[in-house]
Amino acid sequence: MILIRKGIDRGHANHGWLDTHHTFSFANYHHPDHMGYRALRVINEDWVAPGAGFPPHSHRDMEIITYVLEGAVAHKDSTGASGVIKPGEVQYMRAGRGVTHSEYNASDTEKLHLYQIWLFPDEAGLQPGYEQKAFGDERNGKFRLVASNDGRDGSLRIHQDVSLYASVLDEGVEIEHPIAPGRAGWLQVARGGVEIGGLIMQAGDGAKIEEETALQLKTLAPSELLFFDLA
Repeated sequence: MILIRKGIDRGHANHGWLDTHHTFSFANYHHPDHMGYRALRVINEDWVAPGAGFPPHSHRDMEIITYVLEGAVAHKDSTGASGVIKPGEVQYMRAGRGVTHSEYNASDTEKLHLYQIWLFPDEAGLQPGYEQKAFGDERNGKFRLVASNDGRDGSLRIHQDVSLYASVLDEGVEIEHPIAPGRAGWLQVARGGVEIGGLIMQAGDGAKIEEETALQLKTLAPSELLFFDLA
């Protein structure tokens, strides 16, 4: 079963400095049918104006992943961690028992385009932590594991039974990715467009995938994809 969540139907807010779309209920957007999916709680697609960003604010008991499409994020947090995250890199912050952080557009002239993802942790009260890794061309032509609960294949280690894959594909590519019995998937189209199960998905669209043995898709344009393999 494949259920498409069209990007145009997402929650939307434009604050001037921030233009944001919410796949699931977030902030002032609430929809009882879209409160998250399994361990997935938030998928926000954000465009941040030059020099703008999120001033210091706090989180707890959440696994937070940032995936940059264009521009760069300047990060600082209360653990002492800091970094600049660019396209091809993935940032992971474990909020655990509490962390304060800021995220700003690192450029004073160019917009920042990113996805921010929140996952429920498998345990409350963890020690806060931060990590970022570059995957770059490793995503080309395949699903590259970028985050997992065991850190296998050089992925970021997160505290939830979720495997997150990123992929950059040319137009006309057909690809199949297995889904183990009892598990489900969420596909997010960050760029481009794909055909999946006879359905068309465009940038901003997501798909809930259940009771399928594999994710099978064909790209209709050069595409960048995120795929969550979920318990």
